[in-house]
Amino acid sequence: MKKLATYYVFNEALTPLSEVEKPLPPLNDGELLVGIRYTTLCGSDLHTYCGLRNEPCPTILGHEIVGVIEALSSGHSGLDAQGHPLHIGDLITWTVFASDPNTSSYQPEIPQKNENLYKYGHRQISDQDTFHGGLATHIILRPHTCIRVLPKDIDLAVAATINCAVATAAGALRLADSITGKNVHIAGMGLLGLVTVAMCREWGANEVIVSDINPDRLQLAKSFGASHTVDLGESESRCVLQTFSIDRFIDMSGSPNAMELGFETLGLHGCAVLVGAVFNQRKTGIDAEKVIRKMLTIKGLHNYNYTDFFTAVDFIVENGQKYPFASLIEREFPLAEVNEALEYATTHKPIRAGLFINPTTEQI
Repeated sequence: MKKLATYYVFNEALTPLSEVEKPLPPLNDGELLVGIRYTTLCGSDLHTYCGLRNEPCPTILGHEIVGVIEALSSGHSGLDAQGHPLHIGDLITWTVFASDPNTSSYQPEIPQKNENLYKYGHRQISDQDTFHGGLATHIILRPHTCIRVLPKDIDLAVAATINCAVATAAGALRLADSITGKNVHIAGMGLLGLVTVAMCREWGANEVIVSDINPDRLQLAKSFGASHTVDLGESESRCVLQTFSIDRFIDMSGSPNAMELGFETLGLHGCAVLVGAVFNQRKTGIDAEKVIRKMLTIKGLHNYNYTDFFTAVDFIVENGQKYPFASLIEREFPLAEVNEALEYATTHKPIRAGLFINPTTEQI
């Protein structure tokens, strides 16, 4: 008898997800079956759930995932991205996309922008294509997915965030060029911002200045290495930022007000990296004369590349217990309570809510 698995279907904004139980399909060449152990609800999942962004429906949300290998197809190389053998029972993380290097548009520095990209947690369910999101007991990894084996004792909730938030933060700092000895301003103290703060502290930044409109988030940032906090809800925030010679500005907030302030307070030859503005909002104003006279560089990042993914894995393996990453998953739910988890996340707006899958009770 075929093994049964469960997934939860998203059809329409702000409506409950429906449970589906069906047999797992046979693996195609190059595929790998993973039993999901933990999924965190990313901001983009919540934007889709609330109708702020559109995904092809029906779909299975969730892309911040960690799980264990249950089966490898005969056509799989049997190796992870470092060339290490993969075994049944290995705990793994993987890129949120599968990118075929044989396509004509492939660029190795931006594989996440390849044509015909396969993105986990962002695909329409079809008869031929299921088990591609994290709100499920299983996921099937397609060919050209970059995989890394993780230590078995790693915190599962923290590990789940590696392949989205942590890797994206690594990509932002890559684009910012060297931060060693630099004064860095990071706007937006969600998970992306807090990870970036810790990375800046570990990688030798001088001052790490953080800004947000939430005093609790600003206080939290101190435990990740922030040296100065700026409350953007206070009228003197502009003056406070202008007391620093800011070399790098990284926006994780997506707020036009925060971005405009960040541009304005950058110092000579500064660099701004924009990450958070991934939803519709008013246009952001840039003073072109200041960009020219200060010789500023402005860069944008969407998702991340393989180098960033490797950096993210290594960073969490080395520093995951040094900073209070585990506390950022503010409440956990079993997979069967996914609708309660979505309601909690949209109402209380935690850094992250998590869903755990107990293989002895959730998987058949």
